[in-house]
Amino acid sequence: MREVIRRFALDLGVDDVGFGSAAVYRSPRSPDLETILPGARTLVVLAYRELSSCESPNPRIAMAGRMDVMEFARSCTYRVARHLEGAHGARAVTVPPSYPLEMSAETKGAVGDVSLRHAAVAAGLGILGRHNLVIHPRLGTRVVFTAVVTDVEIPPDPPCTEDLCTRCNACVESCPGNALAEEGHTDLMACIRNSQPYGIGASIAFWTRYGAADADGRKAMVRDPHYWRLYHAASMVFQYFCFRCMAVCPAGRSNR
Repeated sequence: MREVIRRFALDLGVDDVGFGSAAVYRSPRSPDLETILPGARTLVVLAYRELSSCESPNPRIAMAGRMDVMEFARSCTYRVARHLEGAHGARAVTVPPSYPLEMSAETKGAVGDVSLRHAAVAAGLGILGRHNLVIHPRLGTRVVFTAVVTDVEIPPDPPCTEDLCTRCNACVESCPGNALAEEGHTDLMACIRNSQPYGIGASIAFWTRYGAADADGRKAMVRDPHYWRLYHAASMVFQYFCFRCMAVCPAGRSNR
């Protein structure tokens, strides 16, 4: 069954597939897989190569490249889950590459219901590098993951034991928010302030100022390009303006 599912996914254009045991998967902040699918036994993790769009100095082009990957990934994930349910009699739920996310004071929208980084590691698709992102043996850091959680027992893939991180510190030095200063920890708020300058924090700040402004001040605020960018980002659900840790990482470059 494992190889049939793997071949099905690869034929869709997925770049790699790994299988992880639900009993082995551990995430320090995400909820237990039982809250996702009672009786969950296996994580089918799908890997997709990020295009060179992440290198573009034009943030809109860089984000468009990420959206292309996400749209393709959602389609593939659904089709793999559909295959599991239709061909193998399984129950299966899809885990998206990003949103929707839990929005609460505790999570601040930064915690996924399934940690795809830890799922990928559990499925043998790589290791966590200095930047706390997964480094894939072939794709390097430029990789996006989705997953399917299923109640079928599928033999897991062995863990990746290769040390793929060069410890060059390029990610640390290029981070505009200094979010990687402490090894093994990402300062999420420092990252989000730089990578999502028109995210929920900026939106709250804008509407707080708007509520306190007089009529002329409000008119000026909605005519300001800052508001237009907030509106544009909100219409997309979210918008990244920084891919530096992914763009500068040398891992996997020789395999391209």
